Amino acid sequence: MRENMSRDFRDHVALGQTDLKVSRLGIAASYGVPAEAIKKAYHESRINTFYWGSRRHAEMRKALRDLVPSERDQMVIAFQTYDKSGLLTRRKHESGLKKLGIDHADILILGWMGGVPRGRMLESALKLREEGKVRYLAISSHNRSLIGSLVGREDLPVDIYMLRYNAAHRGAEKDIFPYIPDQSPPGIMAYTTTCWGKLLSERKMPPGQSPMSAADCYRFALSSPSVDLVLIGPRSALELAGGLEALEDGPMSEEELGNARRIGNYVYGKK
Repeated sequence: MRENMSRDFRDHVALGQTDLKVSRLGIAASYGVPAEAIKKAYHESRINTFYWGSRRHAEMRKALRDLVPSERDQMVIAFQTYDKSGLLTRRKHESGLKKLGIDHADILILGWMGGVPRGRMLESALKLREEGKVRYLAISSHNRSLIGSLVGREDLPVDIYMLRYNAAHRGAEKDIFPYIPDQSPPGIMAYTTTCWGKLLSERKMPPGQSPMSAADCYRFALSSPSVDLVLIGPRSALELAGGLEALEDGPMSEEELGNARRIGNYVYGKK
């Protein structure tokens, strides 16, 4: 287990080699969880990490604008760009900063990368970092082999990797996690941990098997010592509250992990 990793999911951890201390769950802006629920999660459950991605819901904007004046130094705010040309990156980034009332994002994620970042996309991101409008760069990709080939490289200006990992899609355990260096590992953020809701569906389960809860999906991913942070996308205060139970329940036991893997195999199609 990484030295900075606590088995108490309520603790904040260092995100790779950055100086960012993140909550083990981060809330995404895409799905409409109410602003008041977001602020409650910040104050009561210490959720300090927020993903302001491509779908930027007004409720997240309201929550962050309310929190920023007094809490900005304790918050970790991630933006994302899919602009491979690099021509729109600055305009969208600066528009996002203005909408939230902040002067920098903590993380800029270069999204859906199919290869090593280069060209204008990377140049635009590096320029924003040079100007202090973003602090750290990340890559997101569904290409596990790509991430596996990059996580140990020290010549890339990338601090964090965002990848798919859940009980049904466990390829990262073979293709990525073994290649993360023990010394100076990058930050690892996991997403789609409910497998787009399939792990929560009665209809997708083996006969006689209850589905996983959202909290258990998050616990599964966070139980890997390679994963620093799981991004979640609640639509309601009730969904957010249920997901936050993962922080209280902590890492899965071997029995729970085995059960999650059996469910995942079935959902994936390995009956």
